Amino acid sequence: MCDDHGRSAAEAAWSAPRVAEGPAVDPVTLPEVDEVTVTTMVDNTFDALLASAEGVARARVGTGRTAAPQFAGGESVAGLRAEHGFSALVTVRSGSASSTLLFDTGASPDALAVNAERLGIDVGGLQGVVLSHGHFDHAGGFGGLARLRGRSGLPLTVHPAVWTRRRLELPAGERLEMPTLSRGALEREGFEVIERRQPSLLASGVLITGEVDRVTEFEHGMPRAHQAWDGSGWRHDPLVIDDQALVINVRGRGLVVVTGCGHAGVVNIVRHAMRLTGVGRLLAVIGGFHLSGPAFEPVIGPTVAALTELTPELVVPGHCTGWRAQHTLAAALPEAWVQTSVGTTYTLDAPHAGGA
Repeated sequence: MCDDHGRSAAEAAWSAPRVAEGPAVDPVTLPEVDEVTVTTMVDNTFDALLASAEGVARARVGTGRTAAPQFAGGESVAGLRAEHGFSALVTVRSGSASSTLLFDTGASPDALAVNAERLGIDVGGLQGVVLSHGHFDHAGGFGGLARLRGRSGLPLTVHPAVWTRRRLELPAGERLEMPTLSRGALEREGFEVIERRQPSLLASGVLITGEVDRVTEFEHGMPRAHQAWDGSGWRHDPLVIDDQALVINVRGRGLVVVTGCGHAGVVNIVRHAMRLTGVGRLLAVIGGFHLSGPAFEPVIGPTVAALTELTPELVVPGHCTGWRAQHTLAAALPEAWVQTSVGTTYTLDAPHAGGA
């Protein structure tokens, strides 16, 4: 027997939303911060001609000058690297104290490092790295990061399932096994691996969501083609249970949520963050919404409707969101939607004393 989405009864039961009503059983008191800045280090697009606006600082047009002997001056402007991957630099400030961490590392070994160098960002000041999940397009840049930093024992927070082997079973019987993270390799690069399944509150005031409650009726996760190795065979893996996001509470304005791919469903993630923290206002959501392709385009409508009801001030869908969802979000939230581009910094700060 199959349900309306073509899934077997067993699969439907496994991926069904969990009941999560009322206040969280394990609430987190998320301290308010004065300011958060999010810089897109790796994403699918780079547009050197985008203009800056209030709270949105674009990379300079001349960013990324490189040697090019075919030009009279011996150099050209290469801009920043874009690829099918995601990485964001998140800095949180409270008073005079600030802390910076890296959320995901992109797909290739060098895009993150190249962009950091071209933007003049010193990664030596990082306090830690957080992985949204184990897919290779979020975990490929550790080599370049280690090259820039050297071996320095940087804390790396991950979900225990981040090491899961996964593959895609494509049409015509083709199978693509994804690169799988190696804990030993990361530790040899000098990263201190910390596994956390539950929410983690960092001293800087950043919350790592841990596993996300699945409560919406329309976010069903990955299609049948996405599989995981369970030790004896390959099985459908709709949940990507290691999917997690970052949450920051800006004083007087609400939550900033940063997602990697949003495999748990961007609406699930936002509702989970609000329920976990008890903060009822969404200020911004930035990152991948995973609404691209035929398996996900049917949920664009309800996703956009749910986000519209939450009235965020800033929406920056990137990476795996897809152009259909981008257009729909831009039309539904014209004052909040901002086009993503590598090298852009978003600043969200608390109201000044006596301000709005």
